[in-house]
Amino acid sequence: MKTAISLPDEVFAAAELAARRLGVSRSQLYAQAVAEFLERHRGMGVREALDSVYSTEGSRLDHTLATMQAASLPDKEW
Repeated sequence: MKTAISLPDEVFAAAELAARRLGVSRSQLYAQAVAEFLERHRGMGVREALDSVYSTEGSRLDHTLATMQAASLPDKEW
């Protein structure tokens, strides 16, 4: 997919140098940079949602429920 983007001159110049140094095309460099950015931010939103829930609800397990769960486990050494 072709696309056009605007970059500050200094970012463009640094990307040009990096592409030459790495021996990849400008398109490959940008595609890899975007892919890495997306991977790094893939889980964003999940934490925010959990923070929102736990800001109003407690995160402690009910004592009775915890006892029942423990009782349902087999009596084996871990």
